[in-house]
Amino acid sequence: MKYQVKLPTTGHSFTANADETILAAALHSSVSLPYGCRGGRCGACKGKILKGEIRYKETPKGLTEQMQQHNYALLCQAHACSDLEIAVDEVDKFSKIKIMNMPAKVARLEQLSHDVMRVYLKLPENIRMQFFAGQYLDIIQDTGEHRSFSIANAPHDDELVELHIRHIDGGEYTQYIFDRMKIGEILRIEAPLGNFTLNESSPRPMVLMAGGTGFAPLKGMLEHAFHIGLEKPMHLFWGVRSRRDLYMPDLPLEWARRYPLFRYTPVLSEPQADDNWTGETGLVHETVMQHYPDMKDLDIYMSGSPEMVYTARDCFMKLGVAEKQLFSDAFEFNSQMD
Repeated sequence: MKYQVKLPTTGHSFTANADETILAAALHSSVSLPYGCRGGRCGACKGKILKGEIRYKETPKGLTEQMQQHNYALLCQAHACSDLEIAVDEVDKFSKIKIMNMPAKVARLEQLSHDVMRVYLKLPENIRMQFFAGQYLDIIQDTGEHRSFSIANAPHDDELVELHIRHIDGGEYTQYIFDRMKIGEILRIEAPLGNFTLNESSPRPMVLMAGGTGFAPLKGMLEHAFHIGLEKPMHLFWGVRSRRDLYMPDLPLEWARRYPLFRYTPVLSEPQADDNWTGETGLVHETVMQHYPDMKDLDIYMSGSPEMVYTARDCFMKLGVAEKQLFSDAFEFNSQMD
């Protein structure tokens, strides 16, 4: 079955098949709706159902009772059961960015640490992928399953697409990447995806908070900011367990030397005895709050595990940070990152 979905706020419409989510149908029709994790937890894709009926395969974790009472749905998980009218704001910034399904060749593999592999992909010569710093791509497996990975390079440096992939215990796909992926191998990818990008027009200072390989999209954002000469304070906090998990330790230090408005604070939650660590320890979001007890005038960019991002979001909002000043990227590890 196919259903018509209308967006009265913009006058746009698109067709949704019953077996695809409303968000997927919109993106395939080049209608740019807001979204984040695509796993039903972050709530970035919510829209108000004005007319019609929807269903979920499973109730999303991010869908609260209050949202349901006011007819809000999470469009990354909702399926149409009838023609629909939905109140949701489109994202003008992404309207000219085309999501493409295309082949990509593995050009280089570089193990950065005990559990992080840097994978460089080369797109076909006749394809130029436009993207914003902070977006991600999906690797589409032969089974049709998608695995999501952040793009770690900035748009101006697009000869190769850079990914930082962490080995996950028990993760079949990341085990394959570490043990059997070969240079020259052809993958199929869908890109660019996601709304996690810089608000370049904001005058507010930026705090960027990474957990583990959540450093990847923030690296792309910062390199883009440096490239365009963004003149405002930027402070990166990178939280990992021990010193060996800072898999590109020299890069932020080099940024700090080159750019006077940039600061860098690594944070170890479980420093080892041989780390000889004298820096910050504990949870990274708590370190951010210690450095910035008054956060109301900051833009905060968060990337890492869902637990880290959602815990930090709640804490920061309790300190008075407006939701519009919080930007996040959190992948569902079980469904997308294994």
